[in-house]
Amino acid sequence: MAEPLLCVEHVRKRFGGLLAIDDVSLAVMPGRITALIGPNGAGKTTLFSIISGFQRPEQGRVRHRGDDITGQQPFALAHRGIARTFQIVQPFAGLTVHENIAVGAHRSRRSRADALQAAADVARAVGLSGQLDRPAASLTVAGRKRLEVARALATEPELLLLDEVLAGLNPTEVDGMLPVIRALPGRGVTVVMIEHVMQAVMSLADDVFVLAEGRIVAQGAPREIVGNPKVIESYLGHGAAARLAGGGGARG
Repeated sequence: MAEPLLCVEHVRKRFGGLLAIDDVSLAVMPGRITALIGPNGAGKTTLFSIISGFQRPEQGRVRHRGDDITGQQPFALAHRGIARTFQIVQPFAGLTVHENIAVGAHRSRRSRADALQAAADVARAVGLSGQLDRPAASLTVAGRKRLEVARALATEPELLLLDEVLAGLNPTEVDGMLPVIRALPGRGVTVVMIEHVMQAVMSLADDVFVLAEGRIVAQGAPREIVGNPKVIESYLGHGAAARLAGGGGARG
């Protein structure tokens, strides 16, 4: 059986009097899409920040391929093959789409020509080939979300943390993004995604962890999660859970 690519072990993080993450443990298997869901304020982004080196836990460990990476700087984790996106998308507004993606590609390519070629390949994978020469500042919200994914992919990660890349998109735009995310494991990228769009979680995720009030309250396959009483009580509600169990979509 394959070993986990990423392990979070008994992680705890407090901000003043607020216990944001409380004894959280989870394992991410390689080649899969793992979703982290839960209500606003549950601690999901804080956990991402700990995994990606932007914050350090006061207790617990993060392991990548068995190595303790707790508290390592983001640039060091990028060299290990760990990348993330952010909820608030902030491209380099003065650069083109092509140049924005090439910034990530420069991590492993010294020449500008090589970085631009790699960026063009990534743009094709995320549906931005036709917009390479556009100023990044001119993109729609959906375009900026694709660009955020592309910039992370250009660093050639084996583990990609997606923080609400579908937030703010309309249903048609969400549908357009699903194939992009679904194709990532085929590129050798293991995905962990924070997401509130439950139709996407049901469609994409192999494994789901539910975080509420800083604790993991449930884990399992998507169909198991939507029928879990703790998940219904803490996050989904009975109406959404019933629609998802019946195959309908729900946006949370």
